[in-house]
Amino acid sequence: MQARPLIAQPPLAPEFSNEAEAIQQAKLGHGAAFAFLYHLHKRRVYSLCLRMTGNTAEAEDLAQEAFLQLFRKIATFRGESAFSTWLHRLSVNVVLMHLRRKGLPEVSLEETMQPMQDDGPKRDIGERDKNLVGSLDRVNLERAIESLPPGYRTIFVLHDMEGYEHNEIASMMGCSIGNSKSQLHKARMKLRDMLREPPLERAARKEAEHGR
Repeated sequence: MQARPLIAQPPLAPEFSNEAEAIQQAKLGHGAAFAFLYHLHKRRVYSLCLRMTGNTAEAEDLAQEAFLQLFRKIATFRGESAFSTWLHRLSVNVVLMHLRRKGLPEVSLEETMQPMQDDGPKRDIGERDKNLVGSLDRVNLERAIESLPPGYRTIFVLHDMEGYEHNEIASMMGCSIGNSKSQLHKARMKLRDMLREPPLERAARKEAEHGR
């Protein structure tokens, strides 16, 4: 059985001299130009959706929705930022709207008020964690991120992987900057625990959890 395609594949687009030309033609409604942009950015959009949801089926649906939104809204692109940045934010908003509709679990107030301790060097909890993002074991890191609770995963991906500032995340998520920092810190602690756990022990723990 063949895997379900990411989205309905538009016909292969003719080569444009550059992305800017394709954007201008897409604004005029030319399907070939839109197909060119789709093939140029589809992997990046899907990867973003997958990191934020941790679910391949949801990521495929949301990537499709992101490109539908692109088709509808490309006329509003004014070139004030790079097109990839504009599409990135559009895709993030699509995922966040989906998570809100699902009722994204929030961390309890009690948990966010707990003292935040770290067995490593003391640092500002709002800074980028280079040790996690630069991990050599990318496969284990990606799997660990997928295992995070949805709220933690979303903020970790937005901040440490996509480079958003806490004030931007707070605005997008409808939370306080302090809450964004707190959830990021908790996400990092959970990731460190999972990455320190030996693979066999991790597999046994997951099997035991599923058997409950």
